Amino acid sequence: MSDPWLARWAATLVGYSVALRPGEVVAISGETAAEPLLREIARVALAGGGHPVVLPTLPDADAALLALGDDAQLDFISPIEAFIARDADVLIRVTAKTNTHALSGANPARQQRHARARTELRGEGMRRAAEGVRRWSLTLFPTAGFAMDANMATADFAEFIYTACKLDTPDPAAAWRALSAEQARLIAWLEGRREIRLTGPDTDMRLSVAGRIWINSDGKRNFPSGEIFTGPVEDSATGHVRFSYPVVTGGREIADIRLRFADGRVVDASAARNEEFLIRSLDADPGARRLGEFAFGTNFDITRFTKNILLDEKMGGTVHMALGAGYPDTGSVNRSAIHWDMICDLRRGGLVTVDGAPFLRDGHFLV
Repeated sequence: MSDPWLARWAATLVGYSVALRPGEVVAISGETAAEPLLREIARVALAGGGHPVVLPTLPDADAALLALGDDAQLDFISPIEAFIARDADVLIRVTAKTNTHALSGANPARQQRHARARTELRGEGMRRAAEGVRRWSLTLFPTAGFAMDANMATADFAEFIYTACKLDTPDPAAAWRALSAEQARLIAWLEGRREIRLTGPDTDMRLSVAGRIWINSDGKRNFPSGEIFTGPVEDSATGHVRFSYPVVTGGREIADIRLRFADGRVVDASAARNEEFLIRSLDADPGARRLGEFAFGTNFDITRFTKNILLDEKMGGTVHMALGAGYPDTGSVNRSAIHWDMICDLRRGGLVTVDGAPFLRDGHFLV
């Protein structure tokens, strides 16, 4: 990867995504494979008058903790975790996994315990973000591991990332502002409306967004981004849905997920692969069986499934939902140790109506 790419990437993250101000403390976190980008972000942050704190992580650290740690060690909140959630003004996280299946042998019960111990801390981070006292951005570095998941050569995957992030344009920030304006137009149409209905292959479900706030995700908190999302009314989801693509989480791939909702709660669930892990996750806590997020993908530069949710959930013309924790700034009050994004691809034979009016058909916005 050339230095000009890194410089443009870091400059866009620091100047546009988190809009770092002089004197602010910015935590820069990521796996060691992302070292070139981590260094460049720190350099740009210094040039902008910020106080960068670089926090590299080892690729197998979580696997070792889950394999060897006792209950007290699984529950332990490190000072670094607390600093990121409670003290840093800004967080830039660069995920750079070299083996996306490193946790495939971990005990699911221990993974859940580790996640539950961080529920309060995660909630505090979400609250600070909702209040505007902590800004954050998540991006991904093109590792061979990510490329293999996407069935792509590493160089081709890197080019795919650059395009998805609009780094191939003369002014990436301007390109993101243009998408932001288009998303604002969609949100303006959605505001004040109440019921969403999805119909498509093996899917017919309704949910309420009455009184909830739609968020314009325009390359700030996620990079790349391209989505508009909200928090559904917690007891409103009814019907059944089939998620078109596998969920890859916790080192496992859960394929062909089918859920049935009643009064907002998952009452029946199945998967063709790793169904036991799905059920265990749904039973993590009371909030895990309710939706914390509903979203439309708007990034039409993301043209293929990669098994990386940061990319896949943004695919233009798709819908995704997350079980578990919701974002307070949407009005969601759902709390959980999990936040599982799942994609429903309605680009072939799918329809979304809002209060009975067509909004998305076969992946095309109609308003």
